[in-house]
Amino acid sequence: MRGLSKMIDEDRYCIDIITQIGAVRAALDRVEQEILRDHVGHCVENAIASGNKADQRQKIAELMDVLGRTKR
Repeated sequence: MRGLSKMIDEDRYCIDIITQIGAVRAALDRVEQEILRDHVGHCVENAIASGNKADQRQKIAELMDVLGRTKR
């Protein structure tokens, strides 16, 4: 993000800035996917293994909520 801000401050070519924004989005998407994978592999899996139905419902609801927000 600092790089983008610097590009704007330096009045860099608009297409270069837009290209960089796309690269930042792609990097954030990769990070998001990895964190979601970790969450399912740890938090959701632990809730399932615990047998605690309330915890299972909560973890699934959280996951569905965050997936719904990320697809907007």
